[in-house]
Amino acid sequence: MQPNLKVNIGKLELKNPVMVASGTFGYGEEFAELYDISKLGAVVTKGISLKPREGNPMPRVIETPSGMINAIGLANVGVEVFLKEKMPFLRKAQATVVVNIFGESVEEYVAVALKLEGTTGIAALELNISCPNVAAGGACFGTDPGTAEMVTRTVKKVTSFPLIVKLSLQVTNIAEMAGAVAGAGADAISLINTIPAMAIDARTRRPVLANVTGGLSGPAIKPIALRMVHEASKAVNIPVIGVGGIMNGTDAIEFLLAGASAVQVGTANFVRPTAAPDIISEIRSYLLEEHFDSVNRIIGQLQI
Repeated sequence: MQPNLKVNIGKLELKNPVMVASGTFGYGEEFAELYDISKLGAVVTKGISLKPREGNPMPRVIETPSGMINAIGLANVGVEVFLKEKMPFLRKAQATVVVNIFGESVEEYVAVALKLEGTTGIAALELNISCPNVAAGGACFGTDPGTAEMVTRTVKKVTSFPLIVKLSLQVTNIAEMAGAVAGAGADAISLINTIPAMAIDARTRRPVLANVTGGLSGPAIKPIALRMVHEASKAVNIPVIGVGGIMNGTDAIEFLLAGASAVQVGTANFVRPTAAPDIISEIRSYLLEEHFDSVNRIIGQLQI
C-alpha cells in the first residue's frame, strides 16, 4: 500500500509536501516541457510586483563550491501581464499555484494582492518581506517584527487566499519574527530566504556580480535553514515550510523531521531540472522503507 503524501498548509491541502521555490521555477512553462507540474505539491511563482521589473544588470548569477549566488533583482513581468499571459498556462497545466508577491511599500503589497483577488487557479499567496521598505528609509520589511507584523496584517485584510509569509533570516531572533507574523494572521511561514553574499574575481580584482552582492542558496545554507526551521516550528502553531539547500529526498525528510509541514526546492532545479519530482519519489520510498503509512507521521518527529 502506497503511503499518503498529502499535507495541509492551513486550509490549503497539497497532494504532497514538495513545492518549488520562488525565483527558481520561472512561471512553470519551461519545466512543464519536462514533466507534469500538476504532480508537484505546489508551484511557487517568480515574485510578482505591481509594475514590471527588469532586475539588476548582468552578470547576476555565479556558481559557488556548494551552491550559487544570485542578484536577479526580482525581475518579473508585473501583475497585469502575469494575470493575462502566465496564469492561463498554469490553469491549463492544473498546477497548484502559490503566487509570491512583493512591494516597496505596504500600499504596493496591498495593490498586488487586490489585483490577484478572485483569480481562478490561485491556491495561496506567499508574501516576500525581504524587500526594502522605501517609505521607511529602505530597511527590509522582514528585519523588524513590528514592520513584518504590520504588512502581514494589512495584506491579510484584503485577501481571501491563504497567506504564507516568507521570512528573512537577517534577524536576531527567528522565533520572535515567526510569532509576530503568526499573530498578525499568517496562515503559514516559509523560511529561509537566501543569505547575503558576494564573489570576487582575483584576476580583475572586481566583484563577479554587477550588483556586487547577491543571495547565497544551495547546500551551503542547508544547516542554517534546518536550525531556523526547527526553532520557528517550536515557536508557532501554524505550518512551517522549509527552504534552503534541499537537493534530494533525504534533505527534504530532514526538514520534515525538524518541523516543516512542506518543503520548497530551489537551487536543485538548476542543477537537475527533475529534482522536485525525484524528491517526491524519494520521500515515498523512505516512507515505505521505514513503514510509515503517511508523511504526516514524520513531521516534527526529531528525537532530541
